[in-house]
Amino acid sequence: MAELLESFLEQSPACFWLVTAVPGEACGSGPEPLVFQRVWGRAAALFGKTPDQLVQTRCSELAGTLWCERFERVLEGETLLLRERRGDTIWFVSLFPVRCESNKVCAGGIAREITQWNLAEQELRHTVLGALKAQEFERNIMSRFLHDSVGQNLTALGLQLDLIRMDIAAGAPDVDQRVTEVQKALGEMMEAVREYSYELNPATVERAGLRNALDRLAVRSRERFSGMVRVNVDPSSKVEPGLASAIYQIAQEAVGNAVQHAACTTIDISMRTSRVSTVLEVRDNGRGFDPDNIVGGQRGLGLLTMEHYAAQAGMELSIVSKRGVGTTVRARRD
Repeated sequence: MAELLESFLEQSPACFWLVTAVPGEACGSGPEPLVFQRVWGRAAALFGKTPDQLVQTRCSELAGTLWCERFERVLEGETLLLRERRGDTIWFVSLFPVRCESNKVCAGGIAREITQWNLAEQELRHTVLGALKAQEFERNIMSRFLHDSVGQNLTALGLQLDLIRMDIAAGAPDVDQRVTEVQKALGEMMEAVREYSYELNPATVERAGLRNALDRLAVRSRERFSGMVRVNVDPSSKVEPGLASAIYQIAQEAVGNAVQHAACTTIDISMRTSRVSTVLEVRDNGRGFDPDNIVGGQRGLGLLTMEHYAAQAGMELSIVSKRGVGTTVRARRD
């Protein structure tokens, strides 16, 4: 039975491994170096070496600091689900603790190529992006209705109340007071409609200017975030309207993710422009995460929305994050 199991693992289209910590020089942030103890299957496709070549190889020499950190987390009891790209292939990786001989904990791993599944997922993502575009169209229509119809009618009503108040101010002070109260309520309603119209329509960024839009984003974020939100954008920066709108939408999603998930105290929004490039960065000092972690990597609608707007504007989107340090969302167009 043991020989049959060994043949199964060696000939499997997947890759399996066990990583252990051994006494000696430190690896990553842990107290002991990590080495591949046993490896089976398609190791060369994932790690660039055969199983025999990997055995007793230090993880730091082969896989780098990030993988050392992942293995150390597994040795502490975590289970991770990851998605890894190797050239044109996509791999689904499971990392989990394994009880070995003498009750020692090893970091077990299973990797299976899912390139075809990923293509199917890409088709689903295109469907979702189509729905986002349709939603954006509807939001623009609603924004124009609120601004051009509701907003203008409320403004006209306010002017009419002004005229009525002036006509009755001398003869009916009580009525004048009630008209003033109605005007106050009307003004608050107009401001709410204006703000909601601004939220709905990203084209508002084109009218107000990117710096003003980002400043307002910071102000609104502080209403539900007790930390500091800072904006560093050169007011003289010139960004074309379509790019400015995409930058604002990406910043809005990144700030929202930081407020909701990062447990941070500071969020910095910065934008740099030069003759050759435009770069947006949204950086927080929160707990960070592993972007490849399918479960804990926040790969939800927010990321898909950022990818959508980045693709529309021809920007390259990247997310750099480290546990305990923070996250940086960067969008760049050369």
